[in-house]
Amino acid sequence: MPGKTKAKAAVATATVLSSEVVYQGPLFRVTHDKIIEPDGQRNDRDVIRHNGSVVILAVDNSKNRRDPWIVLERQYRHAARRYLWELPAGKLEPGEEPLAGAKRELAEETGYRARKWRPLVEYYPSPGFLGESMKVFLAEGLEAGDPHPEQDEQIELRLVKLSELLKMIEKGAILDGKTMTSALLYSRKIGSQRKS
Repeated sequence: MPGKTKAKAAVATATVLSSEVVYQGPLFRVTHDKIIEPDGQRNDRDVIRHNGSVVILAVDNSKNRRDPWIVLERQYRHAARRYLWELPAGKLEPGEEPLAGAKRELAEETGYRARKWRPLVEYYPSPGFLGESMKVFLAEGLEAGDPHPEQDEQIELRLVKLSELLKMIEKGAILDGKTMTSALLYSRKIGSQRKS
């Protein structure tokens, strides 16, 4: 059919000739890989390897389904050299199931628990050099509790209406990619549900 593309049945991957760990830290490792790309070109690639992360779009839509409250946190991010407003998120432990990791991170960072969970999207934030995938979960039916963040996490919590979060994105007050991606996709999904 014109205008439509079909997904390829087989996914082409590079042939790894060698892979050397050049840095190993507590959160990730860096490998220097010599590869043959799917098109046959030989290349060297430095890749940050990571267990993956989970992102939680925690939504309280009990009072207003059209403009629900969203859990945001503000914390200092040294790599960005600034405080950022973002959705709760965290790294997966080795072998940890993503949904279990999402539940753990939400409870640790915010104290909230949710009765209803479902996957929203998975994406790669910077696939040119970062092997981390981010799995976003929608958490609904929130119940408040006491947070117990890790020792190095200083987190300020805030509930904002989805409409306010979208305005923050438009004004450049949200600079975190996972928050933008998740909020915009969720807004689009609930907007299309209202129309149908």
